[in-house]
Amino acid sequence: TCCCGTVEESREICQEDVFSIIIQTTECCLEYNSLTSRLPKTGETIHGHKFFIGFGGKGANQCVQAARLGAKTSMVCKVGKDSFGNDHIENLKRNDISTEFTYQTKDAATGTASIIVNNEGQNIIIIVAGANLLLNSEDLKEAASVISRAKVMICQLEVTPATSLEALTMARTSGVKTLFNPAPAIADLDPRFYTLSDVFCCNESEAEILTGVTVCSPADAGKAALVLMERGCQVVIITLGADGCVMLSRTEPIPKHIVTEKVKAVDTT
Repeated sequence: TCCCGTVEESREICQEDVFSIIIQTTECCLEYNSLTSRLPKTGETIHGHKFFIGFGGKGANQCVQAARLGAKTSMVCKVGKDSFGNDHIENLKRNDISTEFTYQTKDAATGTASIIVNNEGQNIIIIVAGANLLLNSEDLKEAASVISRAKVMICQLEVTPATSLEALTMARTSGVKTLFNPAPAIADLDPRFYTLSDVFCCNESEAEILTGVTVCSPADAGKAALVLMERGCQVVIITLGADGCVMLSRTEPIPKHIVTEKVKAVDTT
């Protein structure tokens, strides 16, 4: 899958109309990456073999991916009025992403993520959202014109749930296709997120938190997907890492396991 749903949907969006607009209402953060042979245990100090700083945030990464596939993209987000925020904006511009609605604030620092990755590509991540949590209703209203013209709106829970919910509502009102990634997941997710999402995409751990269904296999993921579908989603995709994903929709209500090619994971961040 790609940031816009299935691979086929992504190709349609990115190839059929290179001027399509994909809006991300999401987090921008600076990532502090440490690479080590294995993940540390509680209270343990271990040696790493590489450190680097990168630009990230789930939505920012998806936005860059969509832009590189040929879509016209725009970020609606908030960073700090600091050197990290300035660098993040310049990075978005270098990737041909509109930053017209990438706001800066003096009231909080640019968001950060501390990431540890082992040799198998598994990771542990701590996010300090910072300025991302200050993205608000007034910011969305300023971006209303570009949101209403978009082909796809993508939201996560890296900004406040109320802001993501308002963004999805604005998009739905304008007939814009919505994709929602409920990460980081919260158990008491507002029911409106399900009905406002044309594509509801989560991983297995997020599916467990949302549904209470333990997901250890594609069959389990199918059960969780059915629960999410009953809550009002149009399309549900549960990603399973190396095992591909399980998806179903209103038109194809039987869970389908889509197997992926086996690759050596470098970094699953």
